[in-house]
Amino acid sequence: MVIVMKQNTPVDELEQLKARLRQMGFDIHLSQGENHTVIGLIGDSTRIDESQLQANPFVDRILRVQHPFKRASRMFHPEDTVIDLDGLKLGGGNTLIIAGPCSVESEEQLMTIAQQVKAAGAHLLRGGAFKPRTSPYSFQGLGLEGLELLRRAKELTGMPIVTECISVDTVDLVAEYADVVQIGARNMQNFALLKKVGQIDRAVLLKRGMSATIEEFLMAAEYILAEGNERVILCERGIRTYETYTRNTLDISAIVAIKELSHLPIICDPSHAAGKWEMVTPLAKAAIAAGADGLMVEVHHRPEIALSDGSQSLKPERFHRLVAAVNQIIGLNKSMVH
Repeated sequence: MVIVMKQNTPVDELEQLKARLRQMGFDIHLSQGENHTVIGLIGDSTRIDESQLQANPFVDRILRVQHPFKRASRMFHPEDTVIDLDGLKLGGGNTLIIAGPCSVESEEQLMTIAQQVKAAGAHLLRGGAFKPRTSPYSFQGLGLEGLELLRRAKELTGMPIVTECISVDTVDLVAEYADVVQIGARNMQNFALLKKVGQIDRAVLLKRGMSATIEEFLMAAEYILAEGNERVILCERGIRTYETYTRNTLDISAIVAIKELSHLPIICDPSHAAGKWEMVTPLAKAAIAAGADGLMVEVHHRPEIALSDGSQSLKPERFHRLVAAVNQIIGLNKSMVH
């Protein structure tokens, strides 16, 4: 249930209502916008007498949330969530580009790519230190060494770091080095891991599972939010369909739907959706045109010898052209809004 308060409701009246609702056993989620204050209730709302609430002169209206996700719902939080990432803003009209190699392979490889994507216009650096691979014989990442290299890359370029955590027991370690902790598609419904990252003081980038519905995706985000971490970034990275030409099928409609259903920022990973570097730029442009808050793109200066995902990695010069193209679309989107 959502209670929308009237504009300029006195603070003491708001606090009295919140206290009363807490005494009734509800968990309160407060969202304050420019025109209204919204009180979201989590609990058994059948115990609420709506007529009593409506009698309060400061209550504007009462709405019942039909979706199972509450904290992620735009009804609970009508205005876009804007996340601060080491001074950079994501969401609410602020667009960021994350770029870097799939895996951290060596100091020379990471520092070279980091400087090149920074020069091309990337805002954050991605790189995997822990890699969940389909085959146990594939490169699994450098682990702690990879995290230390990512820290050095941040010192070199000033770019905040995005890297994946794949297990509960490494959450604190990854959070020590990363500005954004990524939960990959394979772990989208690893509920123990979601709860754990919900308890850390780091932004969490949650990727959509390869077979997840939009509702399941938002319910996964709800696990993180329910633990108190409100800095959740959603990532559409393609879903598995019967099509085999591409690695996955990019669901552009999910970006539009989530913008309607949720206040959380959503970015797109066209690299994993396509699996082919030739398709990355067109898909990136489509995602930004559809309203995505950002992109995460794999870049490698020598993709032919990359230890993972070389076939979908852009060379730096191609990434530079991608950034130029999407910046044009971002500018067009902003002009249409205004």
